[in-house]
Amino acid sequence: MNSTRETRAPRPVRISSTPAELAAISPLLDAAGAGVGDVPALLALAKDVGETAPHPGAGKTAFLWEVLASVTAVDIAAGRILEPHLDAAAILGQAEAAGSARVCFDGAWGVFAAEAPGQRLEASDAGAGVVLNGSKPWCSIAAQLDHAVLTAHLADGGRAAFAVDLHAAGVSFADPEWTSLGLREVPSGTVHFDDVPAVPLGAAGWYYQRPGFAWGGMGVAACWLGGAVAVARSYQDALKTAAERGREPDQLALAHLGDIDRTLAGLIQYLARTAARIDAGDLSGPGAWSEALRIRGSVAAAVERIQSLVSQNLGPAPLAFDARYGKRMADLSLYIRQHHAMRDDAQLGALTFKEDHPW
Repeated sequence: MNSTRETRAPRPVRISSTPAELAAISPLLDAAGAGVGDVPALLALAKDVGETAPHPGAGKTAFLWEVLASVTAVDIAAGRILEPHLDAAAILGQAEAAGSARVCFDGAWGVFAAEAPGQRLEASDAGAGVVLNGSKPWCSIAAQLDHAVLTAHLADGGRAAFAVDLHAAGVSFADPEWTSLGLREVPSGTVHFDDVPAVPLGAAGWYYQRPGFAWGGMGVAACWLGGAVAVARSYQDALKTAAERGREPDQLALAHLGDIDRTLAGLIQYLARTAARIDAGDLSGPGAWSEALRIRGSVAAAVERIQSLVSQNLGPAPLAFDARYGKRMADLSLYIRQHHAMRDDAQLGALTFKEDHPW
C-alpha cells in the first residue's frame, strides 16, 4: 500500500455522545480544517470554543473530550492549540471555586507548567501583590497569546499557579529556535519575566493537588486519541482506494486494521467510563492521578502502535508525497512525547505499590 485518500468531510470522534449531539460540532471541525497552518485563525477558533465548551467534572466531560479529539483528528496542531486554552478556562474556574479571586477569561490563553535545568521562575510578594521574575521554558506560541496560567517557585520551596498578562511590561520572548518538522506552527520557547504582576490561583501546591490536574492530563490524552483515529482513518481510506483500483487488501493489511479497530474501541470505551466517573464525583480524590497515568499511558502506547502498523503497511510513499499525512504523523509523534513513557509508568508503579489500583 502506498497511497492515501482523505476526501470525506471532517468527522467527529465519538466517545459516548449521541449522533445529534456530535452533529453540533460539525461547523467547528470545518473551521479547524479551514484554519490548518493559520495560527491566528486557530486561536480565534479556540476563543470561540472556549465561550461554550464544558469544563471537566461539570456533567459533560465526555463531550469536552469529543471536542478535543475531533478537532485533533482534523489537525494535530489545531488540537494542540485548543487544549491548553480550554484547560486554562477550567483552571480559572476551579481556582475561583477554591476561593481565589476571579480572573476574567478573555483573549487567548496558554498553560505553562514545565521546568528545565538552569531556568527558574520565582514568585515573590511585592507588597501590593505578587510579581514574577525569571524564565519559564516550553511556552508554546507564547508571543501570540494574551494570557497564561503558569507555575512558579515560592520562597519557601513550594510551587504555586498564577495568571499572568503576557502583554504586561517586563515580559519578553526568546527566539524558540524551533527546528522540529512536527508541530511547526506551535513552537515552544522560553519566556522571561522581570517584575511582572501575577494573580495567585490557589495556595501553594493547589495546582498539582486539585483533581482537575488529573482531568486536564486526561484531556491531553483525548487529543492524542483523536490523532490516532485520524491515522487509522487514513489507513482505512488507503485500503479502500487500493481496492477500487483492483488491489484488495491482503490478510496482513486486514489483520492490522482489525488490531487498530480493537485498540481504538477499547480506548474509547475506557475514556467513556472514566468521563462518567469524573462527572459522578468518583475521581475527585487521590486516585484521580493514577487513572490519568493509566489513560495517558494506554493512549500513548496505542498511538505509537497504530502509527507503526500504518507506516509499515502504507510504506514510504505517503510520507514522501502526501503532505497532509506526513504532517499528521510528524505532529502526532512530537505531541505524544508529552507522555514520559517509562518514567510515567514508574510513577504509576509507585502508586500501585501502595495499593492504589483497581485490581
